[in-house]
Amino acid sequence: MIINQTELALAIMVGGVGFVIGYLIRILVALSTKNSLELNAKKIKTVAKEEAVLLISKAQEEAIKIVASSKKEIKEKEENIQKNEDRLIKKEQLVDNRYVELEKELRKIEEGIQKNNTKSELLLEKEKNIESLLEQKTLEVQRISKFTEEEAKMFLFNKIQKDHEEDLLNRINKFDLFAEETLEDKAKEILTTTVQRLASSVNGEMFSSTVPISSEDIKGKVIGKEGRNIKTFEKETGVEVLVDEGQGYISLSCFDPIRRQVAKIALEALVADGRIQPARIEKEVEIARDLIIKETKKLGDKACYETGILGLDPRISTILGRLHYRTSYGQNVLQHSIECAHLAGMLAEELGADVAVAKAGALLHDIGKALDHEVDGSHVDIGKKLLEKFGVDKKIIQAMQSHHDEYPYETLEARIVQTADALSGGRPGARSDTLENYIKRLNDLEDIANSFSGVEKSYALQAGREIRIFVSPEKVSDYDAKNMARNIAIKIERELKYPGEIKITVIRENKIMEIAR
Repeated sequence: MIINQTELALAIMVGGVGFVIGYLIRILVALSTKNSLELNAKKIKTVAKEEAVLLISKAQEEAIKIVASSKKEIKEKEENIQKNEDRLIKKEQLVDNRYVELEKELRKIEEGIQKNNTKSELLLEKEKNIESLLEQKTLEVQRISKFTEEEAKMFLFNKIQKDHEEDLLNRINKFDLFAEETLEDKAKEILTTTVQRLASSVNGEMFSSTVPISSEDIKGKVIGKEGRNIKTFEKETGVEVLVDEGQGYISLSCFDPIRRQVAKIALEALVADGRIQPARIEKEVEIARDLIIKETKKLGDKACYETGILGLDPRISTILGRLHYRTSYGQNVLQHSIECAHLAGMLAEELGADVAVAKAGALLHDIGKALDHEVDGSHVDIGKKLLEKFGVDKKIIQAMQSHHDEYPYETLEARIVQTADALSGGRPGARSDTLENYIKRLNDLEDIANSFSGVEKSYALQAGREIRIFVSPEKVSDYDAKNMARNIAIKIERELKYPGEIKITVIRENKIMEIAR
């Protein structure tokens, strides 16, 4: 297609006109936008100026307030400083005045000390003169009276005692009566209440050391050929076997109750089985030992459970169980210990003491008796060392160690354990005594009473529970008789061991006889 020049020129002309028109429109738009921006800028500037004016105004107001407040605070601080300065000035004046007064008082004191020193020297001199005069008078009195100062003192004391003997005796009786009416009544009430609460029966026990046999043939088997069986048995058990003809039993003798019990159990088993030979004897003795160990552990645990004492070392309860095979004057020692624990617990409740410590101390107070055939020393010392070895509480050891007066009473619980021991052992029927020991105790009581000057004769009565002492009225006064009764009681407590208590009665009477002819 061929385009002519006219059309081309027209097209160019139209394009140029369009370009010019577009350019003009763009310029107009740009001018319009510029004017709009300028207007907005002016508005923003105007708003900013107005806000700045407001902020400046507020800042000026705040500044005025802060300045006013600061001036006020400065003024108040200045006033406080002025007041403090005024107070300090006044205090300085008071201190100055007090200092002046103290100086004056100090001068007065110094002057007084000087005067007192002078007076003290004069007083010392006068005291020396007085002492010298007293010494001279004392020597003069001693020369005239032929008495030393100590002799004169004893003479006056004895004279006053003799002149007022009746009054002193009445006062002593009055104090004794007061004690009987108050302290003893209270003590008896506590003890009787405790005993009534326990209310357990008491049976004397004597463990048998004999084994019955059915025939004489058994005796021959026990002895064995050339005494082989009996020698083996004695060697294994540590007891002495006594076989007498004509008797229906075999006796076992040993100072250790545990070994005697082991021997009894083993011999009973051998007699029942009938096969008695060295090997069999060794086996049965070993079985009996194991049985006793288990039994003592069971008995010890049972005693602890019954008394409510827990937490002890198992070895202690095992040793405690051995007391079941030990007797004291016919009383089972383990049963006695359990009874003491119950009594001690009741007494501790009444007296406000530590119940647990009192019960434990009472239960373990005789534990040394389980080993006193094996270890040297008294059963108290053995028991104390044993409990210390197994780490028992010190309070429990203090409570158990004094029940035989071997150690001082350090705690209230120690007194309670001693009382519980006396109650359990001293009750009627609790213990039996041999005739020899019974007579010896009575003789010891009378010997102690007869050792005092002025005693004519004495009699032990009521199975050693009372001693009556007759004194010479010419040698012993009522006052001396009162002192004698107390001194005899103290000596008995110190030298004799006995359950319960002993009543001391001193009798002083005048018998005047005349014959009418």
